[in-house]
Amino acid sequence: MNLNSITARLYRPSQASSHFDEPAQHSLLREKTEVTPEAALVDRILAGDTQAFADVVRRWQGPLINMAWRYCRDRARAEEMAQEAFIRAWRGLRSWRRESSFSTWLFSVAANVYRNELKRIPSVHLSLDEAPEPSELFVHDAVLADAARDETVRRAVLALPEKYREPTILFYFHEMDLAAAAATMGIPEGTMKARLSRARAILRKRFPQLAENWNDASQGGTAHEA
Repeated sequence: MNLNSITARLYRPSQASSHFDEPAQHSLLREKTEVTPEAALVDRILAGDTQAFADVVRRWQGPLINMAWRYCRDRARAEEMAQEAFIRAWRGLRSWRRESSFSTWLFSVAANVYRNELKRIPSVHLSLDEAPEPSELFVHDAVLADAARDETVRRAVLALPEKYREPTILFYFHEMDLAAAAATMGIPEGTMKARLSRARAILRKRFPQLAENWNDASQGGTAHEA
């Protein structure tokens, strides 16, 4: 992703301040709020320091591209999707209510962009029945065996129905905790637990030999599917 191309699109003189509230309006909301480094950076942007958004891009472009890649499995497309996510985030900065971390809000924006992009132009994935079985070719090489198993799991996850695929990607591959993954998707934690549980059940049924890879990391409480 080219940082200059993003900033050039965002900071055209005629658009530099058109998407933000006046700084004074924001200061009233922050009087009794602890200012984190992320919040201070956003405050600079909202106050008119347009180049400050370049710091946001530098900090988060790697995680957002990686997240996009896990959705589409195409590096070039992942970079384009991440660029669009940054643009949406910049335009919607004033909607961050600071009740959650900036990163949680940013990933939520990105997830919505990625989800909509894949609805517009779906990626081609194998069906779960077509996903290959784990290879037994590397039984004497633990490193290669682990790599082959991991690739099998990734392909199996991408073959899950969308309802279960996205929670699994966020929780296991993007390593979000339950609360952050649920917030990113805009669903209750109980619903996230239920979808993760159902995804594991589907994968265990299809690949029983991989069951040890799917530890139940969402114990506690009763989950109801939604």
